[in-house]
This record gives sequence, C-alpha cells and structure tokens, in this order.
Amino acid sequence: MNILITGCNGQLGNEMQLLEKENPQHTYFNTDVAELDITDQKAIETFVATNEIDGIVNCAAYTAVDKAEDNKELCTTLNTVAPAYLAAAIEKRGGWIIQISTDYVFNGTKHTPYVETDTPCPDSVYGSTKLAGELGVQKFCQKTMIIRTAWLYSTFGNNFVKTMIRLGKEKPELGVIFDQVGTPTYARDLAVAIFAAINKGIVPGIYHYSNEGIISWYDFTKAIHRIAGITTCHVRPLHTEEYPTPANRPHYSVLDKTKIKQTYGIEVPYWEESLAECIVKLKN
Repeated sequence: MNILITGCNGQLGNEMQLLEKENPQHTYFNTDVAELDITDQKAIETFVATNEIDGIVNCAAYTAVDKAEDNKELCTTLNTVAPAYLAAAIEKRGGWIIQISTDYVFNGTKHTPYVETDTPCPDSVYGSTKLAGELGVQKFCQKTMIIRTAWLYSTFGNNFVKTMIRLGKEKPELGVIFDQVGTPTYARDLAVAIFAAINKGIVPGIYHYSNEGIISWYDFTKAIHRIAGITTCHVRPLHTEEYPTPANRPHYSVLDKTKIKQTYGIEVPYWEESLAECIVKLKN
C-alpha cells in the first residue's frame, strides 16, 4: 500500500517513521506542513491522487490545550476541517483513514474506564474540535478508524515526561496535580498498535488506546523521577484548583482498551514498563 503519514515531525509521527523500517511491505509518504498543508483541500486532493495513496494516518493536530481556548479558529481548522479534507480525498480512492483523537472528548466525570460507546461530552475547545474532527472524518470516509488516546509522551518533542525530568534536575521542589487520574501512553506503543491495524486490515469504528493501568499526574511524576534516578527534588501533591489552567481537564480519563485488543489481537504494555523503556532511550 501507499500510505500517507501527516504530522510526521510530532511525537507519534516520529515513532511511525521508526517503525516503517520494520514494515517495508508498504511505501510511506511522511509529511508535515512543509511537504503538505493539510488545511489546503486542493493540495490534499492533488497529493493523494498523484501518489495513488491507499491509506492515511493523520497524526497532525493542534494539541496546545490551554492555548486552544484563545485560538479556537486555528484549532478548529487543524482538528476539525483538515481531517475532513483528508477523509474526503481518500474516499475518492476507496481508501482508509486512521484519525488520532483524544480522551478530552469526555469531561472526566465517570468513575469507570470510558468505552467507545460512551456519549462524548467535551469540556474544552481542544476536546470539542477533536470530537468534531471525529464526526467529520466518519462522515466523509466509509473506512474510518478513530483511535482515542491519552497522556502521550515519547523521546521526541515536548511532553510531560521530558519536562518532569528537566524540572526534577533544576528545582528542589515541584507541585503536581494528584486528583486527575488517567493512563500515560508511550507513543511508540501506539504506533505499534496502528501498524497492527494496518497490517491486519482496517475495521472501521472508534477505538481506545493507552497503556495499561491507572495513575495520577503526581504518581506519574514520582515514577518518572524514581526511574530517571532523580533524588534531589521533592514532589508535592496539588489539588486541581491550586493549579488553575485556561482549559478544563478531565478528572478521570481512563480508557477501556478491550475493543482494540480483541479486534486486532494487540497486547497492551503496562504504563511503568513503557515509561522505563522510554527513559532508557532518553538517557542513551
């Protein structure tokens, strides 16, 4: 297959590129804004037709959750409009699209893991634009697979793990929120799951993917410091209201992975094992 990867310079896009070497049966077109502007419908149609694209993995998104509150127009363009353009273009070729979405389509008031059939109820501009993106992609392409993920980190780009390691080395004390719980996702594990779906054959629908387990941001930070060997920084637990942010965040955003595991035969790693793997790579 000829596969278009958008957002190739992001965390997931970079991990996808590394795994392409292990899946040489396909031809990949790795693009970011310099190679393909996904807000330009004509450019997308031309690219998809000219390169005879069979499938798209859309890793591109506006992910600055707090900035999104003041940049609704740009956030909507990247998270809602652009995915619909991609879906419409690949539908003309009878192809498939994998759209990466988020736990932020839920407001986090549940107390049991979110399943794919739960009614979305976003509580932020970011979450609302990502939900609208899901609906648009499904509307314009029959073979649509949506993967909602959460708390993404990797060795690439800016993310929570790298920030906590840096701050842990720089500061004697840190305050981190303890009353928001979810599950971290190592972007490499998500990329492995995406390739499993591609190689088995896309089964359209909505899926949830994060690593296994449940943890708070506070406990996640403690684990990051322990594994990274940081002993000089005291981490204090904070209530959400002690650390106000422009965007509301879900207090509980654990995702149930049963559907993706059963459909594609995927084994999902435990969050701490994947975190340790990532930190070893960061050290190297």
